[in-house]
Amino acid sequence: MDLTQGTQEEKNSRAKKMMLWFGIISLVMTFAGWTSAYIVSKSRPDWLHDFELPNAFMVSLFIIIVSSVTFILAKRALKKDNRSQTMFLLMLTLALGLGFVYNQFQGFGEIIGRGFHFTGPTSNITMTFIFVIAFMHILHVVVGLICLLVVIYNHFKQKYTPANLLGFELAATFWHFLDVLWVLLFLFLYFFR
Repeated sequence: MDLTQGTQEEKNSRAKKMMLWFGIISLVMTFAGWTSAYIVSKSRPDWLHDFELPNAFMVSLFIIIVSSVTFILAKRALKKDNRSQTMFLLMLTLALGLGFVYNQFQGFGEIIGRGFHFTGPTSNITMTFIFVIAFMHILHVVVGLICLLVVIYNHFKQKYTPANLLGFELAATFWHFLDVLWVLLFLFLYFFR
């Protein structure tokens, strides 16, 4: 396919999608670096091998999966030009995203309640890695929530139609990426102790 072909709008759409994928690939590489450092650090004598992930992390796993489903349903509703259902599902996705962030911080509270902190005399390298990986994911979810707020605003202003979904699709792709990323990170942290 020749990327120089098509209307200016089609070229613009391809360019925006490509930039999103460049960003996603760079995030994958960043998290791959942190998980690689985690694996290498497992050989340290002070590594915890018998820790349990916070229960709140499991709850947040369920929440973010459901939020991806609601975003998919919102897109389907928009394609059917059902504006009120689209808005409801977008707001539900936003609420679930906020619930995810809340539960992540609850998980940090569980780790601290077990006597581990990010730094200082009660810190441990294992828990520090978990703090860093989860917190960096939270920061990206916050970016996703901002994108979702932009989508909600644009939907309210009727900027999306069944034929014009670019901004909606870009935000949805990023949101689904964050969902898959957390599932993979959770499984990684659960199984690689």
